[in-house]
Amino acid sequence: MGERQSGITRRWQALALMAALAVSALPAAPAAVMAQTVVTNDLQAASKSKKKVNIEADSMEVLDKDKKAIFTGKVDARREDVTLHTDKLVVDYADAAQKDGSKKTEVTFLDATGHVLIVTSKQRITGDWAKMDVKANQLTVGGNVTVTQDKTVINGKKLFVDLDKNTSEMSGGRVKGSFVPSGQ
Repeated sequence: MGERQSGITRRWQALALMAALAVSALPAAPAAVMAQTVVTNDLQAASKSKKKVNIEADSMEVLDKDKKAIFTGKVDARREDVTLHTDKLVVDYADAAQKDGSKKTEVTFLDATGHVLIVTSKQRITGDWAKMDVKANQLTVGGNVTVTQDKTVINGKKLFVDLDKNTSEMSGGRVKGSFVPSGQ
């Protein structure tokens, strides 16, 4: 019983870590698509923070063998000033060896589907789906993408954000924008 309890405890600890990283891995504001180059640091700050993540969903399933955690139904993940809402969030993870010989669970990929909404104190990003390659530090949001900052709004089919390079690209067809300077 003790070994089984220990395995369950490790699984829940790993799940808590995955939930924390699911929100912390969200991108910095895609300023390159905005006329104003106002960069919000909410997402970057959340990714470096060790503060707790609150996550709610109608259901949760951990597939330990497949190294996946699946949150479904009104998924709501919050960390500091960053919120992710979606219908379904699949978190892929792996065990990484530490210098002291222990193992640590690390998130490798996030896949959000259905009514994706990422909110910071300055921006809203919506789409039908979002995929985050955590190791590469890259986010792609697709399907009816809208990025809103103040009164500036950009619409397109696909948004790609490279967080390491701090670049963003809206692609996949015609891009439509309404750029309103700050203070108007």
